[in-house]
Amino acid sequence: MSSKTKSKIPTVKTIVSTIGSVAAAAVVIRSVARDYLPREFRNYLYLGVRNFINKFSTHLTMIIYESEGFQDNEIYNATELYVAARMSSDIHLIKVTKTPNQNNIAVAIEVNEEFTDIFNGVNLYWSLVSKKTPHRHTRSQDGMNHSSRTDIRSFELTFHRDHKDMVLNEYLPFVLKEAEIKKQEQKTLKLFTVTPTSSYSRPTTWTSVNLDHPANFATLAMDDDMKENVMKDLDRFVERREYYRKVGKAWKRGYLLYGPPGTGKSSLIAAMANHLNFDIYDLELTDVKSNSELRTLLVATANRSILVVEDIDCSVKFHDREAAEAARALAQKKGKLLPGEEKNVTLSGFLNYIDGLWSTCGDERIIIFTTNHKDKLDPALIRPGRMDVHIHMSYCTPCGFRQLVSNYHGITDHTLFKQIEDLMCEINVTPAEIAEQLLKNDDIDIVFDGLIEFFDVKRKENEEAEAKAKKMKEEKEELATKDDEKNQKSG
Repeated sequence: MSSKTKSKIPTVKTIVSTIGSVAAAAVVIRSVARDYLPREFRNYLYLGVRNFINKFSTHLTMIIYESEGFQDNEIYNATELYVAARMSSDIHLIKVTKTPNQNNIAVAIEVNEEFTDIFNGVNLYWSLVSKKTPHRHTRSQDGMNHSSRTDIRSFELTFHRDHKDMVLNEYLPFVLKEAEIKKQEQKTLKLFTVTPTSSYSRPTTWTSVNLDHPANFATLAMDDDMKENVMKDLDRFVERREYYRKVGKAWKRGYLLYGPPGTGKSSLIAAMANHLNFDIYDLELTDVKSNSELRTLLVATANRSILVVEDIDCSVKFHDREAAEAARALAQKKGKLLPGEEKNVTLSGFLNYIDGLWSTCGDERIIIFTTNHKDKLDPALIRPGRMDVHIHMSYCTPCGFRQLVSNYHGITDHTLFKQIEDLMCEINVTPAEIAEQLLKNDDIDIVFDGLIEFFDVKRKENEEAEAKAKKMKEEKEELATKDDEKNQKSG
């Protein structure tokens, strides 16, 4: 080989130097383009260069459009949340938003920004791209011609071709799962209630307001052991999706909260919602006119939610199931009731929707019944499988009292604690009554003196009530005795 020929063959050093120069030039060009060129020109230049490089590359690019027809693209929405949570500090442009319904400021990647992710040791390159659609000409009512263009956004994911199966089968499902977790963290809790409508086919529907209840397990006036057990049960429930599928059960759990009024049942429900980040659907059964209407409402509830039926013993007077079936059969025989039609909500119909086939129309749901009188409920309503956990909301205990004092006045000890706790063991008072007394003054000594006086008043009220009940019982027994004597004489 001649020396002339050798001089034409580039050395490794020359090749490396050339590549380095090109890379450096590319960085400079990109920086200048970002600072000085119009956005539309940058988009065109960026797409052209990337497409040119891809023709000679071993990499593959997946395009994830913002929507598919008239429907949102779930993968695009998940990617937006995922990238926003993981994007690095070298990104220059970010989008910042906050809607009236959001609690926090949302941050997202902006168009033409890039983000590098690493999954199982593989580099994956994300970028957000915006393309203008062709001009669309329309004619308005005044006869004028108008031209419009819209932006089509998409995420582009670039990686080595060898990792295509891994990206489809492992990485993208991972992105979807992580995005769902992020979505739940950013979620604004809602309280849904039943509202009448003017529609004949749908006489009632769910409407919502933001749920901003401050209750949580840290401040709940309950015994520590009970709080711990409830939290553990909730956490175990949300982690057992595959277990419920394996055993063939609907992924739901029922709680019965029972006890006197003012013992914190509503506060416990709010604490459960805040702990799980679940919406609440407050169902007032007296607003529902038929089983079919009830079915429509329950099917419309979302996953990861809590369905609450408060005062279940007072909401609907459920009749005996056998009597209800007989009355329904008679009505159908007379032609007054079509098969499958119900004129009101029945116990059998209600049970079918919380524990029958319709209960499988949704996942990860909590069902809560509250009552002041557990003994009045039909046993079929509260058996295991329907109401799995029964929680007795009792009168205020010393543990609950100390928690309330800590919440309202920020103290954990006082010389009058022992005297008040002894009175509490002797006289039944609810957490709501204690809380009302704690609110009356900022001076804790004045508050506790007033609380002791409150116990004295409660003791007198209890003694008067007991005396009155005893007197009524004696009068009733006396009347019964006179009736017996009268009947014996007449006989």
